[in-house]
Amino acid sequence: MTGPESLDVILKRNETIVVPGAYDALSARIAARAGARVVYMTGFGVAGASFGVPDIGLVGPDQMSERVRAIASAIAPLPLIADGDNGHGGPASVARLVHAYEQAGAQCIQIEDQVVPKRCGHMDGKEIVPLADAVAKIRAAVSARSNAVFKIVARTDAIATDGIDEALRRGEAFLNAGADILFVEAARREAELERIAKTFSGIPLVANMVEDGKTPFLSFETLRTMGYRIVLRPVAALLAIAQRLETVYAEILEGRASERTSFAHYNDIVGLPGALAFVAQCEKA
Repeated sequence: MTGPESLDVILKRNETIVVPGAYDALSARIAARAGARVVYMTGFGVAGASFGVPDIGLVGPDQMSERVRAIASAIAPLPLIADGDNGHGGPASVARLVHAYEQAGAQCIQIEDQVVPKRCGHMDGKEIVPLADAVAKIRAAVSARSNAVFKIVARTDAIATDGIDEALRRGEAFLNAGADILFVEAARREAELERIAKTFSGIPLVANMVEDGKTPFLSFETLRTMGYRIVLRPVAALLAIAQRLETVYAEILEGRASERTSFAHYNDIVGLPGALAFVAQCEKA
């Protein structure tokens, strides 16, 4: 049985994969155990789960980089695509973030063209930077990586602000600037998803399936047939866990027992046997 494949190898195949979102090391480890081939670190999820704040640019680059390190370590050598938001500034900030994410163990960073501060891609009120500024960020990201196997996802949020034509124009510009993967966020209709796929046929494309989001929620098979290569499910686990936590804490405070995994199984998930063996080996050294 072969081990996990790198994102670089996966992208060289003409196949479509589902990439679940994780918001911390535990959720990422569970996604890997469930059979995920690639995991996505959701900025929306990190902001909410780690800091209890909405995804509107309140979490800084150093904090995000530390989350990348924790998640990448938890699933290594499984590939991690990590949300870099808008790079937290101009081209120099983007370059610094790319270096930090690559050093932290991610295999890919996502950079978007929103202003600082940004908003979640499926919120109202988004704004984007001028095209020249957005292209400069993608060029900086490409130049900053130490190896081409580290991939750059270029995301545009222009559909919400300027419509599909501008989004396609930006997508072309981002690819010309060296982006490896294109992510046209928040398509509003199935026809827009189809147009994106036809315009960029043969390019690794991201389809972002967000529960209650702006984009029609299509099946994996439909998106695969259109030509999308990466189907993100970024917040499905986070929303499910948030609902479950509300129930569990209410039951605890009412003195009722909640449905749960066993203590032993949880310790297995976090790798207790291996960790104990490692500690014992170190003590003998």
